[in-house]
Amino acid sequence: MNTNNRYRCNACGNLTRFDVIRMQRTAEFHHFTTDGKLAIEDQKILEEHIESVECRWCESGVDVVEIQNPSNE
Repeated sequence: MNTNNRYRCNACGNLTRFDVIRMQRTAEFHHFTTDGKLAIEDQKILEEHIESVECRWCESGVDVVEIQNPSNE
């Protein structure tokens, strides 16, 4: 499943609420202030893939499908 597309649950019709487990590998610049607070800057996603998507309404994972996002056309 692609992060640029939307999801639809064919079991209940949900289009808006999903639990998504995503694996991501990033490169980041960590900037610490003098009092130790962290600010992450210049984050680059090196690799990313979706492991699973589950419907938040009916908890189905097998009925969730990707649909074309009209804003990406």
